[in-house]
Amino acid sequence: MCEKNQTDVAEFLLLGFQSFSHLKVLVFILVLLVYIMILIGNLLVVILVTTRHQLQVPMFYFLKHLALVDLMFTTNIVPNMLYIILMQGGKITITGCFIQYYIHCIAIYTQSVILSVMSFDRYMAICQPLRYSSVMNPKLCHYLAFWSWAAGFFLIPSEFLLIFQLQFCDSNVIDHFFCDFAPFLKLSSSDTNIIRWQDFTISVFLIFLPFLFVILSYICIFITIMNISTSAGRKKAFSICSSHLATVSTHYGALVTIYIFTARGNSLHENKWRSLLYTVITPFINPILYSLRSQEFRKVLKQLTHRHRGK
Repeated sequence: MCEKNQTDVAEFLLLGFQSFSHLKVLVFILVLLVYIMILIGNLLVVILVTTRHQLQVPMFYFLKHLALVDLMFTTNIVPNMLYIILMQGGKITITGCFIQYYIHCIAIYTQSVILSVMSFDRYMAICQPLRYSSVMNPKLCHYLAFWSWAAGFFLIPSEFLLIFQLQFCDSNVIDHFFCDFAPFLKLSSSDTNIIRWQDFTISVFLIFLPFLFVILSYICIFITIMNISTSAGRKKAFSICSSHLATVSTHYGALVTIYIFTARGNSLHENKWRSLLYTVITPFINPILYSLRSQEFRKVLKQLTHRHRGK
């Protein structure tokens, strides 16, 4: 409970990007355009993978779920961020803040697990090609996709039972554009050590271990590729996993950058700018990586373009 000379906080004030207040219209337009491109790109992936039989293979099935995660992730943050940019700040209730952070966690953890599942798919395609069709059957793909989503839903509630018991007194200003873990935890007048350790434990299971699995998978993949006798065969094998590897690099590169700099004690203001990497840039890049680097995707897009022109 707050002391007698302190007041209970009912809502937080998100400052956004006040250092760029003189450019707020330009920043608003840029973020809005990127968000529109994110919606178009990821919706296109979902629709094409769902409706085109050429793309109904395990890799693109998981890519569709990755696109759904990106849509949920950005829609949870960006619309409110646009309001904050335009109004040079915005208020959000404590409950609304926690819900936003909950959805944010679900998206981050689900994306990490899906990327590890996709690395397993690439491992089977390159290292075990004769067993690929029998192992990566539709039933297994559905199970893997389900548990990629379910893992976060099952583990995170235990942390949020503690988060909802936090007390906030007097200070309610968060120098960020959404309710991230470190900024609102810093404002709490309660003891947050247990929550920090619990968050770390969940992150180990749903971020670090999937990342370790991705690394081990690609070690096996690269060993297999280097043992291919012909350069044409090695090039084809690299092209099979290049899009996924680029997506893994952007996702984990952004997360590692933020966690490392936060651990070193860098200001929350600086980490706010790094958060843009995985909040806006990564969901924007993912559809481009797969549409430009995937031969199957380019072929389907060309077919749609020619059909549209023919009409």
